[in-house]
Amino acid sequence: MTGDEKTRVLLADDEHLIRGALAALLALEDDLAVVAEAGTGPEALAMALALRPDVAVLDLQMPGQDGVAVAEALRSRLPECAAMIVTSHGRPGDLKRALAAGVRGFLPKTLSAQRLAEIIRAVRAGNRYIDPELAADAISSGDSPLTPREAELLELAADGAPVADIAARASLAPGTVRNYLSAAAAKLGAENRHAAARIARERGWL
Repeated sequence: MTGDEKTRVLLADDEHLIRGALAALLALEDDLAVVAEAGTGPEALAMALALRPDVAVLDLQMPGQDGVAVAEALRSRLPECAAMIVTSHGRPGDLKRALAAGVRGFLPKTLSAQRLAEIIRAVRAGNRYIDPELAADAISSGDSPLTPREAELLELAADGAPVADIAARASLAPGTVRNYLSAAAAKLGAENRHAAARIARERGWL
């Protein structure tokens, strides 16, 4: 097999040790070649556009731009590159965003390197692989019950900011902010806005 026949892979993960170990393991596969390693979202996108890999394996959480955002950019700028997302804490909302961005694979980091290699080959062949457990979680969670405004204000409340600060940042009256946050908490069955923000984040709705 010549180098030209190998599937060219880009690996993007902000944890250098994990990325390096994965690259070393994939290099043992005769038909795969890791052509680039990136530590941030923008770096991954720039490398992909420059080197044009066949498959991009992207960590979900990366500095600058998350894996889904990179995948979305690749779909429009390098459509021949199949994007895969790997994550250590995939939330149902993340899976839905990934599928909307055209991602061909969504899998946990707990997979073995051998299994990852198999999935890279399948994705390269035009198939899609979604981790069954993550898919089941997404189906059971349903869509977000929050309105866009409620989600926006919960996001602002997530770091513990007082209502007055949230109101100022959202250009709303404090009473209006309280009403939105109370409605969001009621929809999520949360005792307060902080608990509501935590629940919404866990379900991938923020």
